[in-house]
Amino acid sequence: MAKRSFSPELLESLRSMVVTKALDALGLHWKRDPDFQPVKDAATLRLHVAVGGQFFDTRADKGGGGAIDLAMYLLRLDFVAAVKRLSSSRVSSV
Repeated sequence: MAKRSFSPELLESLRSMVVTKALDALGLHWKRDPDFQPVKDAATLRLHVAVGGQFFDTRADKGGGGAIDLAMYLLRLDFVAAVKRLSSSRVSSV
């Protein structure tokens, strides 16, 4: 069986995806923390994300290691499953 891989363009687009777009692509409920006041970078957001009854708090402009890592962490997916889930969505990476 031949080993298949994802295109470098797809992986780069997922790694650079804005965190709110990544959360939308994953179909997760999130909301912005209205009380958060950034100290160093005015563009920093604090988001509350609900996943299966658990809530996560993230402060990010982009998803740290990218949308792939975010999907792997929040949904406990392996790399391939995370890429497939993100790339199957219709949400733009812009």
